[in-house]
Amino acid sequence: MDGSTPACHAGVVSRAELADFLRRRREALRPDQVSGHPTGRSARRTPGLRREEVAALAAVSNSYYERLEQARAPRPSPQVLAALGTALRLTTAEREYLSRLAGQAAPSAEADRTPVPEDARRVLDRLGPIPAYLVDEWEDIVAWNSAAVALITDFAQLPVEERNTVRLSIRLGSTLCSAPAGVEAAFARQTAADLRATSARHPADRVVGELVNEYAAHSPEFAAAWRSHDVQPRPTLRKHLHHPELGELELDCQTLLLPGTDLRLVIYTADPGSPSATALARLGTPGTAS
Repeated sequence: MDGSTPACHAGVVSRAELADFLRRRREALRPDQVSGHPTGRSARRTPGLRREEVAALAAVSNSYYERLEQARAPRPSPQVLAALGTALRLTTAEREYLSRLAGQAAPSAEADRTPVPEDARRVLDRLGPIPAYLVDEWEDIVAWNSAAVALITDFAQLPVEERNTVRLSIRLGSTLCSAPAGVEAAFARQTAADLRATSARHPADRVVGELVNEYAAHSPEFAAAWRSHDVQPRPTLRKHLHHPELGELELDCQTLLLPGTDLRLVIYTADPGSPSATALARLGTPGTAS
């Protein structure tokens, strides 16, 4: 990251992270996005809303909100967090993240890894020539089908610690994957959002910090997205792949959360009737591996 701030804090998330998140969301919110915001017509010297405007919208004192952004205030109550979420127009994902930063949601156990359900493995089997794999909160690829092997790499031949979307992106990004103009940073932003949410759920987990530091050193886009505290999910990303046998592929990478688990199903599809769809159909007869 930048030389002044560690990429990921170990242990309980600090007040500084909460303060930084609030400040960034306040500065990103334009006055014209807020109905009835208490502003005048004077020239604005700060991006977004002023601190006193957020305090008024959340019905808290100016001094208390100022101390929150200065990392000097006591832990906010659930009621105050709800009011701040409304004042700052936070999404559901951002509200959950805010609660975890403020210590109002119990952190998950460090080793609480979700086992792969058998029905999820059957789904991978039945996807036919559609490449797909399952990832957990730590971006580890925990199950996959043969089409994913044919498209990306033979995951079974990799060391367990390398079966990870972050590390594979660092390793294969310059040879396998690219993105259309204008969305080059989409994967980096999504990964930052995913790892931010994971770090809030598992604040003492060192693996998250290692992944963040590795990817931040590799990708300036990821480093910037990490600093922004973006936790908004993006279910679909468009990717360009340079496959050694199938040639150039333009695919949608779609992510679906498996209900009742922390696992996500990642599938690669192509527009019907496109050359990429025809190429995917040639990947061969798939099966499931893990």
